[in-house]
Amino acid sequence: MAASSSSSVSMGDEKPHVLAVDDSLLDRRLIEKLLTNSSCKVTTAENGQKALELLGLGDGQHSFNSNASKVNLIITDYCMPGMTGYELLKKIKESPTMKDIPVVIVSSENVPTRIKKCLDEGAEEFMLKPLQKSDVNRLQCQLTKFNNPHKGMLCMGR
Repeated sequence: MAASSSSSVSMGDEKPHVLAVDDSLLDRRLIEKLLTNSSCKVTTAENGQKALELLGLGDGQHSFNSNASKVNLIITDYCMPGMTGYELLKKIKESPTMKDIPVVIVSSENVPTRIKKCLDEGAEEFMLKPLQKSDVNRLQCQLTKFNNPHKGMLCMGR
């Protein structure tokens, strides 16, 4: 199954919607569990191409995907076959309709040049795997900032 959603959400539901992209099923499940426990709606994709399709940015897709309009944050693994998280980040930031969605890169490797490259390209955060509850708490600030820019002014750091 290419993508899954952790819960069905009615139009009136204000849960932040996070797209989690990782080629590892175990890591996708961990991210999904941490975020759903933090009152987020989570959609998962196993690679960058599937993520672009979910966002309406896949090859041959020219219309704005209505699902994508509800994505408040994208978390992507850096190392994935086919398209890296960095390449996915670049495509998202090049899109006029998606460029403002915060993107968080996660990796099991702490490589300063890689971290700097991702942050310079527009990533909000670069986090090390495995993600923990404290990392998700940091992400809540990004979700608040995206949903309500005035509340997000309280965010510290990037």
